[in-house]
Amino acid sequence: MGSSLSVDELVAGARAGDQACWNELVELFLPLVRRVIGRYRLGEADADDVNQTVWLRLVEHLDDLREPRALPGWLATTARNEALRVIRLRGRALPTDPQGPGLETAEDPEFGEALAQEERRLALRAALGELSESRRGLLVMLLADPPIPYEEISRRLDMPVGSIGPTRARALAQLRETSWLRDHAAEAAGTRTGGGHDVGFG
Repeated sequence: MGSSLSVDELVAGARAGDQACWNELVELFLPLVRRVIGRYRLGEADADDVNQTVWLRLVEHLDDLREPRALPGWLATTARNEALRVIRLRGRALPTDPQGPGLETAEDPEFGEALAQEERRLALRAALGELSESRRGLLVMLLADPPIPYEEISRRLDMPVGSIGPTRARALAQLRETSWLRDHAAEAAGTRTGGGHDVGFG
């Protein structure tokens, strides 16, 4: 994504009616919503309905959001609840493989790990947004897959090859001190010690 706005700024912009900010929020979180819905084996039309309903619910509750980092958990829970609601309305059980796993729920370890990965991805993206453009660009290139040679990074960023290592170290040190990564680490530690997960809506 080309935007340099943080998730906090995207949420603020969407609240103010900025369509570009809203579009970017949807683009950022749509993969998570689709993954959650996909776990419930809905038909294409029902899955599309659930997806649309999730974003409608976010429009309705965006002003209630206290912490932008709570969005992944809120969206995942809303998608799950809407999928189950559609299943109940259809009055049918989901087809299951008797030799395979049953219906996943938000309490399943696999589901929880997928959500945790999404929250880590969001925290990293938001933390990168707190860095300067040059440091952010360097880290993004260094994380590219397949790896980009130092010579190519040097050319693209107009940076001496010998400066890449020291600049990387400073950028990572700054990244670890960003508010998003500090908050995410504290929240993860609280979860490991038995703390609850606050979805961040009033």
